[in-house]
Formats: sequence, structure tokens, C-alpha cells
Amino acid sequence: MSDAIEGRLKELGIDLPQAAAPAANYVPYVISGNLLYLSGQLPIENGKLGITGHLGKDVDVATGQRAAELCAINILAQAKAALSDLGRIKRVIKLNGFVASVPEFTEQHLVINGASNLLANVLGDAGKHARAAVGMAALPMNAAVEVDAIMEIA
Repeated sequence: MSDAIEGRLKELGIDLPQAAAPAANYVPYVISGNLLYLSGQLPIENGKLGITGHLGKDVDVATGQRAAELCAINILAQAKAALSDLGRIKRVIKLNGFVASVPEFTEQHLVINGASNLLANVLGDAGKHARAAVGMAALPMNAAVEVDAIMEIA
């Protein structure tokens, strides 16, 4: 399974980055039994925050989807740091997607599709999950999107 996941990442042109260190007083992941809880990931690209601002003002939906994809890539990077082998992921159980947006913006669900689609493309059926997509007044460091995850692991 791990080879298949690595192959899909390669096909998609995705190199997993080094897992980001926590920016405050928390740990990047917790394993409890057969569950992996991953802390919220920001759209970090090439070691820096890639997409900032608010949807409906500074950021359009397509750029927001790219931010969500970057969050999902960073979720996979944290999972690899936690598990060493992405083949241990049995199922993505739940994603929570947070979208910095103006009050009138109502397409948070479309933005978070960026993360959902990436995880399904990389992990196949194991990447299909329950999810929430909500608007926020602001996110840390002015990030446009943040995504956290719960995974079932072997």
C-alpha cells in the first residue's frame, strides 16, 4: 500500500515537505489506540506561509482550493512523520476545514474540496472522509485556510 501511495504522490507531482514544527504550545499529532489526530495544518509551501488573506476579499475560490490542497499535503507530511509509512493509514475519518472569509462568503465547502480531492486522489477509498467546512473571522498568521484531520491507522 505504501508503494501505491508514494506512486500516486509522484504521479501528481507532489513531494511531501518536512513536517512543520508547531507554532505554539501543542504537538503536531497524537496517536491514541488506532487513531491519529493531526493538528491543524496551514498552507505552507517551500517552508513559508503560501496563501494569506480572506476568501471573498483577498482570495478567490480557486486560490483557496490551492491553499486547502497545501494543507492536505502538510497533513500527509505530518502523518508520514508520525507513522513513517503512509501505508499504515487505513482511513481518513474526518477533516475539519477552516476558511478565513468575509461574512458574505458562503463557498467554504468548495474551498475545502481542495483538501478532500487531494486526499482521495492520493489515498483512494481510504481518503474519503466525513468533513466540516466553516468560515472563520481570522486564522493564525493570516492564513487563508487551515485543515486538521483524524485518521484510522494500522
